[in-house]
Amino acid sequence: MELRHFRAFIAVAEELHFARAAERLELSPPSLTVQIQELERELAAELFIRTKRSVRLSSAGEAFLPDARAALVQIERATATGRRAGRGQLGRIVIGFVASAAYSGVLQQQVAAFQDSNADVHIDAAELPMNQVAAMVEAGALDVAFVRLPLALLAGLRAHVLYRDRFCIALSSRHRLANRPKPLDPRELADETFVLPEQEAGTFEVGRRGGFQPILGARPGNLVAVVSCVSLGGGVAIVPNSLCDCVQMPGVIFKDLVGTPILSEIAAIFRSSEHNASTRNFIQQIRGTVADSAHTPQI
Repeated sequence: MELRHFRAFIAVAEELHFARAAERLELSPPSLTVQIQELERELAAELFIRTKRSVRLSSAGEAFLPDARAALVQIERATATGRRAGRGQLGRIVIGFVASAAYSGVLQQQVAAFQDSNADVHIDAAELPMNQVAAMVEAGALDVAFVRLPLALLAGLRAHVLYRDRFCIALSSRHRLANRPKPLDPRELADETFVLPEQEAGTFEVGRRGGFQPILGARPGNLVAVVSCVSLGGGVAIVPNSLCDCVQMPGVIFKDLVGTPILSEIAAIFRSSEHNASTRNFIQQIRGTVADSAHTPQI
């Protein structure tokens, strides 16, 4: 029994006329007659009582019609669902991100833009340690991750830059340099202990520009933990400038650094060969996004 048999039976049952039903289905009357005969043989029941002048449902046909209609609706619904899933309009995407991707707004912008046209794709997102996300994407535990570069990528992964930011320094409000009205020269930080965020590149670039090897302190984890450590007098920290507008923590101030801004980039990473249709659509959106830039004046 095939879908065409259900459609043929329902058309004849509603039209009670083989020629009109055949025209409705864009079939020849003999082809329609063959399909009804095949269905009756399959069911071992006569579905219509035919005379030279009329066609009417038999008792078996009357009993079969409601279920045939329901089955056709269910099959068409399942077919439509399968097609939508094949186009990536249904499904699930698992995202990992580092905090600065959320503080910059990059994560929210990408997810909101995608869901505007893919409301039936469910997105799971979780903040994760940056040293784990690349391996999780490669292993399939994550579909896409939003990270702060530089980051070593495993074979088979690609990155697309979405935002260019600069680093600044977080100080305790009790720090000796806290009341300095001007940006700080990296050379003034030579004797400081640096609380290390997950992305350490900014810290070592400050040391290079200041001509010193940074004294490394705590590695508390995410950016809120880093800033909390600074607020408690645990040292200074080189953090993304996007943090300044998002984290208002007592006992912490943020200052720019003298010289050419130390730049950093937020990127999405994903598998170069992706089989999930929803994820492919999300990656296509990401790749079509031109990187935005924070204001990076020469200081």
